[in-house]
Amino acid sequence: MYAMGEVSKMTGLPISTLRYYDKEGLFRNIKRNSGIRQFGDNELETIRVIECLKKSGIEIKDIKRFMEWCSQGSETYKQRRELFLKQKESVEAEIEGMNRVLDMINFKC
Repeated sequence: MYAMGEVSKMTGLPISTLRYYDKEGLFRNIKRNSGIRQFGDNELETIRVIECLKKSGIEIKDIKRFMEWCSQGSETYKQRRELFLKQKESVEAEIEGMNRVLDMINFKC
């Protein structure tokens, strides 16, 4: 188990961000010892997933919905897949646009 300060150092996220994620309900089963959050491997994996989804452009409210779907089990596979397919298209479009920018920069060099 890890304290919040340790997790902050491990992930590079500010403590305020970790508190915000908890407040938003993204750590569904986080343990507390005398009110102090105790992060385990499940929470560390959750943080990795959250950060990946955020970098792809998914908003916290949609990440929260995704986490809720995950807790509901296999009956929500279809919704999760649709979310990822939509986000995949968005990321691919962004990459395509950035490749055009890179091509222009390379041309100007």
